[in-house]
Order: sequence, then C-alpha cells, then structure tokens
Amino acid sequence: MELSDLLTFATVAKCGGVTRAAGELGTVQSNVTSRIKNLENRIGAPLFERHSRGMTMTAAGRRLLPYAERLTILSQEAINAARDEGEPKGPLTIGSMETTAAVRLPSLLARFHRKCPKVQLSLRTAPTEILVKAVLDRSLDGAFVAGPIDHPELRVQSVFKEELVIVTARKWSSLSALRAATLASGPSVLVFRTGCSYRQLLETVLSKLGWPIAARLEFGTLDGILGCVAADVGLTLLPRAVVRQSGVINDIRIHPVQMPERNVQTMFVFRDQRHDGGALTAFLKCL
Repeated sequence: MELSDLLTFATVAKCGGVTRAAGELGTVQSNVTSRIKNLENRIGAPLFERHSRGMTMTAAGRRLLPYAERLTILSQEAINAARDEGEPKGPLTIGSMETTAAVRLPSLLARFHRKCPKVQLSLRTAPTEILVKAVLDRSLDGAFVAGPIDHPELRVQSVFKEELVIVTARKWSSLSALRAATLASGPSVLVFRTGCSYRQLLETVLSKLGWPIAARLEFGTLDGILGCVAADVGLTLLPRAVVRQSGVINDIRIHPVQMPERNVQTMFVFRDQRHDGGALTAFLKCL
C-alpha cells in the first residue's frame, strides 16, 4: 500500500471530489482517479460512491480514513524530525481569539520574530471552538483559546489571565440604569459568531441576572463590536485589557462583573505528539 495513495484518498475525502483534490495536491484529475482505483484494488472494496454531486465515502472508506490520516501525519512528522537541526525555521501557523490577537500578541510575536527570523509565522483568528478543531485536525500548529480546555490529544499551557467586564455606551452610568431602560425586552448583545467562549459567558451572566436578551448581533471583528457598543447598539462582554486599549475608550463605559465567570484563563493548546518541530518548540519557550 503506497503512502501517496493514502494521502490522495484522505485529500479526496476532505475535498469531497476529485477535481478539488487534484487542485489541492497540485496534480491532474487522472492521477487522483488512478491512485484511488489502485487503493481500492489493493483493499478489495470500493472506498467512494460516485454521484452527480461528487463522491461520498463508503463504509470501508470511513473505516480506512482515520488510519490514512494518522499514517500521512506520522510520515510528515518523521520528515520534520529528520530535518530538524536545532535551528527554528520553516512554517508555523498559530491561531488566536480576536481579542487576544489585538492586545496580547503583538509584543510576543515581535519578540519571537527577532529570536527566530527564519520561521515563516502565520496568524489566523477565530472563536475558541473553531481554533480547537483546527489544532486537532492539524491545520494549526497551536492556538490561543479561552480555558478551561481538557482533551486527551491536546497539551495545554496557561499564558494569560483575563478579567471580563460588561461594556456599554458611555451614557449608561450603571447596569441598573440600562436595565431599567430595557426592562421589558432586555438589551441587545453584540458578540462574535457561534463558538466564541465570551459569547457563552455573556449569556450565562445575563441569565444569572435574570435579564432577557432582545437580540444577538454577530460580528467578525473586535473593532466592529466596540464601535457599535459606543453607538449604543447594545452591550458586550470582553477582557478589561482589550477594552482599555480601544480607540473608542472615551465613548464606552466598563462595568465590573461580580461573578466567578469574570476570571478566565487564556490557554495555548497544541497537539500531543512525539516530536515538536523546532519552530513550535521555540514559540513555546517565548511564552
């Protein structure tokens, strides 16, 4: 069984078709089709069902996929280990929550770049749930997420402690005043998309206060949320350190949260593997 056949099979499974898989692998469709057929002949069972919308894995394909993924990953780890001469270099893809990237990471990334100039660092932002999945499927080398995190395949390092606060427009001198003004329907809340841990905590806090939510407005950026809070569109829940550095700090007001939920840990999570590449090891030291 050829390792390249397994890699092709796993790519087709991920892409859902030969055309997209060929593009990702940088080859022609006929080569992808040939490798899949070779693998099916070797196993003695079809791995995909072909239909007008693409390809769907058979039961045999679903059973083979986790082994194919593990073997291709192990092969790449073996190559990385053999090439590692101790000097950090090569690609390193890190994920982060939007709030952490805005405030906590600039100085850290600058320090890392000075120490390891040969590392090609990429940073992607997303909610915690998406980041954890990306680390598990190895599309990210590691990620800054909101704790607690407990997963058997992940190693976790606590890096920052955050105090969460409720943020409103400047006109609201207290949460009591805002609550009185929105008693019937409750406030609108401004949040990141589903999967954001701060969003879940905000809903928990408001529920404990017995405060209904009128509407949830989803945003993709921190600046968008804080700009709309300043315009009195609604309220949000964010780390105090983030809010203090906001460009609209004079147009918003910070309200402390007197609940256990106000204290959260930002964790760095990465795969539990035998060989951490030199770039990731150097990054962990910078933490």
